[in-house]
This record gives sequence, C-alpha cells and structure tokens, in this order.
Amino acid sequence: MKQSESPAARLNRLPSHVPGLDIVLGGGFFQSGVYIIHGLPGCGKTILANQLCYGTAKTGGQSVYVTLLAESHSRMLQHLRGMSFFDESLIPSKLTYISAFAELEETGLKGLMGVLRREMQQHKAKLLVLDGLVAAAETAESNRELKKFIHEIQTNAVFHDCTVLLLTSGLPNRVNAEHTMVDGLIEIDDRLFDVRSERSLQVLKFRGGKTLRGKHAFQISNDGLRVFPRTEVLYDQPPSAMAEHQYLSLGAPGFDHMLDKGGLPGASATVVVGSTGTGKTSLCLHFLSCCTEQEPGLYFGFFESPDRVRSTAESFGLEFRALEARGALSLMWHPQSEHLLDELAHRMLETVAAKGIKRLVIDGLAGFFEAASHSERLGRFFAVLTNELRRRGVTVLMSLETRDAIGSSVPMPYGVSALVDNLIYLRFVENNGELKRLVSIIKLRNSAFNPGTFAFSIDGRGMLVHGRYSAGGDVIPHADAVAAKSPDPRSEGQGRS
Repeated sequence: MKQSESPAARLNRLPSHVPGLDIVLGGGFFQSGVYIIHGLPGCGKTILANQLCYGTAKTGGQSVYVTLLAESHSRMLQHLRGMSFFDESLIPSKLTYISAFAELEETGLKGLMGVLRREMQQHKAKLLVLDGLVAAAETAESNRELKKFIHEIQTNAVFHDCTVLLLTSGLPNRVNAEHTMVDGLIEIDDRLFDVRSERSLQVLKFRGGKTLRGKHAFQISNDGLRVFPRTEVLYDQPPSAMAEHQYLSLGAPGFDHMLDKGGLPGASATVVVGSTGTGKTSLCLHFLSCCTEQEPGLYFGFFESPDRVRSTAESFGLEFRALEARGALSLMWHPQSEHLLDELAHRMLETVAAKGIKRLVIDGLAGFFEAASHSERLGRFFAVLTNELRRRGVTVLMSLETRDAIGSSVPMPYGVSALVDNLIYLRFVENNGELKRLVSIIKLRNSAFNPGTFAFSIDGRGMLVHGRYSAGGDVIPHADAVAAKSPDPRSEGQGRS
C-alpha cells in the first residue's frame, strides 16, 4: 500500500466551528475519534462542546449531548441563549439533549454504554458529547473496567462514524487510566496572573495528526470560544528578503533626506525610539500620509483614539479622513484594557491580509508589553511577528517610549536592535534654557544613511529638519537634511509632540 493510501491519510476531519481551534488541531477532529476535554469547573468545557454541537448541526450533521451529573438541560439552555451560535430551531431535529444518569445509577457502565450506542444509531449522529465522564469513572469498579468502557465507545464510534467528546474535570497534570485509551486529550486551563486571569488550551495527545504544541490563549464572548494560536509556533516560515529597489517615504522630506535612498527599505521593520513628546506619533502619522489605494496603510494603536489620531493628522495638514474614505487607510484602536498578546497579533495580521496592507504603524509597543502574561515570550514573539509582516511585504514603523525625557543620549532598549532592521532615535536636549528636538538614524539595514544628529521642529506644517546639531548647541544647515520648505524660526525646538 502506498503511503498516500494509508488508512491514516484517508481519515476525514470534523470541523470544530471554533475559530482558531482547527488551526491548533491541524484541521479539526478526526471523524469517529474519541477525545477527552479536561478542565476544572468554569474553564469553558460546556460552552466549547455546545459550540461544536450547534456548528455540526447547522452544517447538516446530527449531534447528541448526553449529560450525567451536570446542570439540568433547561438551565444549560438558559445560559446558552445569549450565545450567537445558539439556535433553538435545531432542537431536537438536529441536536438532541438527553440525561443518562438514571441508567448509570441503575445498571452502571453497561447501561450507559447502551444509551450511547442507541443514540449514535437512532440519530445517525456525527457528534456525540458525554458531559460528566468523571461520574462514569467513579462508577467503574476498576481501571480495567473503565478502560473496557472507553474501548467499547471507540468501537461504536468507528462503527457508527461518530466523533465522541468526553468532558471531564479533576486534578490537573494527573494521568488517568482513560487518558491512555482515547485518540486525543485536550486540557483547558484558567490561570491567574497577579490580578488578571487568562484562559488557555493545550493539546496533550492527538493520534494521527500534527498539532501546534504548547498552550494557546482563548477568550469566551457572546460568540463562544475563539482560540488564538501562539504566534511563535504558527508563523514559522523562513525569513524573506526585503523588497529590492523599493523604498518608502517617511512623509517628512527632511527625514527622507537623511536616508541615502530617500526612504525606508520596503518590507522592513523600523522602531522609532524616544521619550514622551519627542514626535514619535507625529512621524508615524507622516509615514501613513503617503498611503494610496495601491499601497494601503494601517494605524494600529493603543493610546490615541481614532478621532484624536485624525485631529492630530489634520493639525499637520495630513488628510486622513480623505484617505480613509478612499480605502487607503484604516485606523484600529485598542483601549488600555486586558488584551491577549496573541489576540493582538492575530487581529493585526487578519486586517493586513483582508485589506492588503503595505504600510503599518504600531503606535506604542508598550501596548503589546502590557498584554504579555509571560514577559519571556516577547523576544521570540516580536521576532516572529515582524518576520511574518516582512514575508507579506509590509513595511512596519513602530514607536517605543523611553523613560528619560531629556538627555544627551538615549539608552538602547534591550534586544530591540536584534528584532528590527532600522532604528530612529528622537530626543530632547536642553541648550541655554531651551529644549531642542534631535533625530539620529542609528541603524538602516542594506542602505546607507547620514549618521549625524539633526535638529528638527514640529508645527502646523509638519516635521521640519533644520540642520546638523553641533556639540556646542549650534544648528548647522545641511543641504541633505533640510526640507524644501523653510521652517518658521519661531517654531524651532517648539511645537506639537
């Protein structure tokens, strides 16, 4: 038998209808497989199982939900009514709820097995959920009897072509007898990190297929569960070369003149580093002002609402509203609340793919830092995320705030240089009682740049570079750095942040 004709290769998949879960499972559950979903009370097992049942029923398959020692069906349905996947018209024609606890009490596992077999056969079920495996395990007189019960479920699942989910709770990290028998084991967790909690899902066992290893965060909303596969393991494509002979303007002529090619290399990642008020967001907005319908842009921010972003852009004469109306620019705002790190990455990449984004601004990397429950992930996370954006041909400009507001030097944030292609530093210096804004290009991969330090200002005409800043505090006009417009001398060192 050829490898392509092996029985494992011919196994069909049953979609989970849970966004992100099929990606983790490598395509969904295998049809006629038996899977345990394990987790402590309140972690989301019941919602997950019902979401699968309703999804299967809506796509034409019959589902059966069998309960043992669990909440009543009426109470369960009351709780599910607020979920968008709930559809009462499917009950009982496509989705049947039954209780088998009486049979378990009267005739033990044999009686329960009879109920499961009958329901698979009578309804021609594509999916059967047994909610309360822990009650069945407590009824078993020995581990051997419980294993025989699981084995009989597997036999009937294959015979009736029915996928079976067994929901159970108990002590985490404990290997039970039934775990060795089933085709897959999924553990759901709800863990506290200081004052915030985060739900996660981990596939501990999955016969016949490759899954994404490790824990993957998920959320429960009125739409049910949504899983966010971990960015580091999902996007493992090899690095892509930056776009040759393509350079994107920063939208501020004086800044472009500091770059040998008049712009940032295409499909590269740039970090603009500086303290508060130095002009990081202003430079990002200028970069986005160059968006077109053929080269659309995305503002992905945390600290400025879309209205404030539009207002700030208009104060520089940048027509963001017109760009949005033409579909050349999109604004996404994530208020400072509790976000999941991978949720942010997935929402960004989904928008990039849906709108064909070529210019991307991440205004405030601190928003990602605050979303990370495990800070040790950040280095790998950003390395993979920026590489994926490069692979998609996106040129990224990110802002990162430093602590020191005024100083002659700017500290290098640990690890940033290794993750990005280009580094731009903005800072304030004090000279004779006056604050001046300075800009320096520290790093520009695969392209030359002017290594000097230049003074610039911000006013209603935008960001204007005045010239090289000398050690004595003088500004020396430089032909390669001065913008075409002559700056207003009253604005030097002053203006908007």
